[in-house]
This record gives sequence, structure tokens and C-alpha cells, in this order.
Amino acid sequence: MSETTVPVTTLASTSTSSLKTRGRGARISLGALQIVLGLFYAFASALPKLIAHPSAAEAFDKLGWGSTGMYLIGALELAGGLALLVPLLSSVAAVALGALMVGAFVVNVTVVHGPYVATPLILILPLALIAWARRDRTTELVRWVRRRV
Repeated sequence: MSETTVPVTTLASTSTSSLKTRGRGARISLGALQIVLGLFYAFASALPKLIAHPSAAEAFDKLGWGSTGMYLIGALELAGGLALLVPLLSSVAAVALGALMVGAFVVNVTVVHGPYVATPLILILPLALIAWARRDRTTELVRWVRRRV
């Protein structure tokens, strides 16, 4: 009976190549997710608030926050959406937007009772993924800030 042997270097290079391919695909997917979420927050979420679209104005009037609250939340969403597109700020932006979504969920549950109660919870999941996957960027940001101070 003959034995077939495979050189170890072939197996090692194959598995390493496979990992690099998967890692590259994951990085591309994560980048695409950041772009989609960044554009969503900038245009679909922040823009109606910043241009005082009647639907947004009505919702904030119902809350009793008026135009000041509407513009403030719109500005925070715009800043977060744009920061998701900046590599160094992506993790911090995801955490900040996640916190904003927790607040949106609480307000939706306690005050609004509207049909979109689950939307903030759904958005928290990809934001948490981005925050976790890009956590090394937070370390880079802290180093950069410490060097400047």
C-alpha cells in the first residue's frame, strides 16, 4: 500500500491564502456597510430634520422638543454619518450613533408609540459590528489625540 503525502508548505500557504481572501472580503463588506449607513444617516435621517421636512417637524413638535431638538438631532446624525466615512473616526462614530439609537428607541417606546419602534434596534446591530470591527481605529485616534495634546 502506498501513502500519499502532501507537503506541509502547500497546506500552510493554501490556508493562509484562504484566510487572506476571507479577510479581504470581510473588510470590503464592512467598508460597504459603513458607506451605506453613513449615507443613510446623512441623507435619509439627518436631511429631513435639517431642512425641517413637515414629517420631521411634526414628530418633534409631538415630542415637545420643537425645532431646536430637531436640528440638534439632525446635526448629530449628519456628523455621525459623515464620521462613519472617515476611517479614523469610524468606530467612535458607530458607538455615538448607537447611543443615539438607544435614545431613539426609548423615546419611540415611551412617547411616540409609532410604527417604527424597532428601527433603532435594527440599526444598532450593524453599528455595533462596525464599532467592534474597527476598534483598532479608536486606539489610533487616542494615540493621535495624545500626541497633539
